[in-house]
Amino acid sequence: MNKTTATGEIRTDRDVDYSGLPIDKWAETVINIDGEELVMEVSFEDKVIVALMAGEDAVWKGTLEGLKMLLRGEIKAR
Repeated sequence: MNKTTATGEIRTDRDVDYSGLPIDKWAETVINIDGEELVMEVSFEDKVIVALMAGEDAVWKGTLEGLKMLLRGEIKAR
């Protein structure tokens, strides 16, 4: 059984905050910029899985640990 606990929070520069949103299995954030979507999806399976999408042709998906390694420059995106 998955013991991951999570809550969501969204903040904007217009002093609009939503916090404490309960998450059981997955969450997704979508920001539409001039008709193009920037999406972050997180799912809680055996490991935390993260997917980042900028439009339809720029996608990265992997574990949370893999994302940390990518951002630290320890691995390269495919």
